[in-house]
Amino acid sequence: MQPQQLDIFDHSRDTVLCNDVATALERRDPSGARLAQGTFAEEFPKHESLAPLSVLVDALEQRVAAPLQDHESLHEARRALSEVIEPAALRIFGKCAAATWLIPLWREMAQRAAHLAFRSDRNDDHAAALWLWAGDWSAANDVVARIASWCRIPAPPAWMAEARYRLHDLDGAWGLLAELAWLSPDRFDQLTKRLADPLLERLRKAFDASFDGHGDVRDLAWFPAWVLTEKPSLSALLDQAQRSLHTEANRRCDCCWNFWVWSGRAGTTTWSRNARRCAMPMRRCMRPI
Repeated sequence: MQPQQLDIFDHSRDTVLCNDVATALERRDPSGARLAQGTFAEEFPKHESLAPLSVLVDALEQRVAAPLQDHESLHEARRALSEVIEPAALRIFGKCAAATWLIPLWREMAQRAAHLAFRSDRNDDHAAALWLWAGDWSAANDVVARIASWCRIPAPPAWMAEARYRLHDLDGAWGLLAELAWLSPDRFDQLTKRLADPLLERLRKAFDASFDGHGDVRDLAWFPAWVLTEKPSLSALLDQAQRSLHTEANRRCDCCWNFWVWSGRAGTTTWSRNARRCAMPMRRCMRPI
């Protein structure tokens, strides 16, 4: 009677074949990856890794450099990358390695979308958003700057704020974050969660616990003015924000902002004492109607 082969040997064989495909993918060798995948599929046709591997091999084989025809083409390509290819990469490579592997694909898509103008009905289908996914903060910054009246439209300020944060840390982004909070509290909420900055997280937690407003994301329009009462030392950084956005929060807090920012005593003991003395009236001013 012949002894049975232990399962561990079968497992080792499928691991070796799977790794052969993954290694070719990491080298960005579509021919080698397809050949290795064929061998893997022939020996282990029902293996759970075959489907995501096939997605990644297809992604390498189908790479093109031609400009995207229109926003609809970009939308479809972006969704395929984020909803199909990215999950497959995460399954095969893990989070960090997958992010690295995807960067050239995001970069190529951004380059292919460079000629497409910003459309408010296609907020996420623009090269700036793609450059952020590619991790090229300078390119994202430059692309946003070329959008007409970008600071008046919710999506571009969010892109610019993220690019500035990645390039210069929180100190370089406070003004843009304040403008974003006034212009689009919802996008401000999404961005601050994505940045996961320790100071922002502490301030957000304190704001959410203490601010008397609607109790939802709309309250974040008052966050910049609230920060002045809690962190007077940030006044110079927040002063970089444009205060002519004509939002309710911007208008109703303008008098308080002017007192604190332009008093000429920011950061001094007297300034801090006066700011605290005015904190309660300001919070009443900030309370939504």
